[in-house]
This record gives sequence, structure tokens and C-alpha cells, in this order.
Amino acid sequence: MSTRILIVDDQSLVRAGFRLILESQPDFEVVGEGADGEEAVGLTRRLHPDVVLMDIRMPRLDGLEATRRILEKGATSCRIVMLTTFDLDEYVYAALRAGACGFLLKDVTPEQLIASVRLVSTGDALLAPSITRRLIERYATRDAPSGLTPDLSSLTEREVDVLRLMARGLGNQEIAEKLFVSEATVKTHVAHIFGKLQVETRVQAVVVAYESRLVTPATMPD
Repeated sequence: MSTRILIVDDQSLVRAGFRLILESQPDFEVVGEGADGEEAVGLTRRLHPDVVLMDIRMPRLDGLEATRRILEKGATSCRIVMLTTFDLDEYVYAALRAGACGFLLKDVTPEQLIASVRLVSTGDALLAPSITRRLIERYATRDAPSGLTPDLSSLTEREVDVLRLMARGLGNQEIAEKLFVSEATVKTHVAHIFGKLQVETRVQAVVVAYESRLVTPATMPD
């Protein structure tokens, strides 16, 4: 089954370049293109893509607000990856908190783009530890809702271990190897973490880990 992809960017050359790269893969299908956030919301609801590549800075409606509208109340299970020119764009962190599953720099190589789309389409997240650490360091404390400290007391000791490793950017298979358990067991723990923390993505769970001080930027690898 093909991975259905929607590309949203106000620069037609960016859209054309990404389409060319992605359609070189037999298991990828670019189902549509949009030039702003308004089109992103409408096209997502009409085309039901698996992955949306979403530019952050666009006219009419930016990618951040479009992401919020697309993902509000669990309206869709699509995975949104933010596109940005700057790896410390202040909007990136807000987008991750809103439910985006990661972000890509626009100068990404064709190989990295293909690998990233394939990764998120399987339910994983684009969490490069060094970039995530710097984003959290700059924005987490400032952007955290005042007076609302995430409560991790409902998590078991093993779930806390899994969450810490998620925050380091490890995928399910890597976590399984670290904890000497099966990948299926890790997936079960991740599902329980999502339910207890009332989040829908790995990135949102990691944001909670930072905002609760379970992990800190200083503990992230460079």
C-alpha cells in the first residue's frame, strides 16, 4: 500500500522539488499540493493523506495554525512534518506541542527526505537529539503553560524508563534493545504512556517529559 503524501509550501519550486524526489519511490504517492495553511486544512480533509509536509511560514494561514486545525480533537490520524529554513525557528517548538511529529530543514538531501517520510509513516517521530535538545532549551520553559506542570505519577517505573529513552530520540527497536525487551512490549508501553499523559504523538510525550523536568536539555546528547 502506498504512503499518501500532501505537500504544502508557498514556494512552487519547493513543492515541485519535493514531489520529484518523493515520486521516485514506488511506495510513495503525492496526492496533492497546497500553497498556504487554508489549502492545507481543506486538502487534508478531502484527500486523507498519511503524511503532510507543512511549511511553517505561509500567507493567509501559517503552518502552525493549520496544524492545530487539522489535528484538533483527533480529527485525523495523518502525520504532519513541519518544513523550515531554520532549525531553531520559534514556531517549530509550538508546532511540536500542537501535535506535529517532527520537522525537516528545507535543504534536506533527497535521501534524508525519503527516509524521514518513511519513518513518520510507520508511526515514529523525527527527533534528532541534538536539535530537539536545543529547541527545548530555548523554548520549553518559556512556552510551558503557567501553573500547569505535567503529572507523571501515573506512569510505572518502566514507562518512565521508556519515556526517558524516547526523549533521547530513540525509536522503538532501539528502546527494546536498551531495555532487553521485545519491540512489541515497547509499543505497549508507549501506548500506555500516550493514554496516561493524554497525548497523541511521541513528540508531545517528549515535550511533557521536558516540561515536567523528567529530562533536561543538559542530559540530551549533542
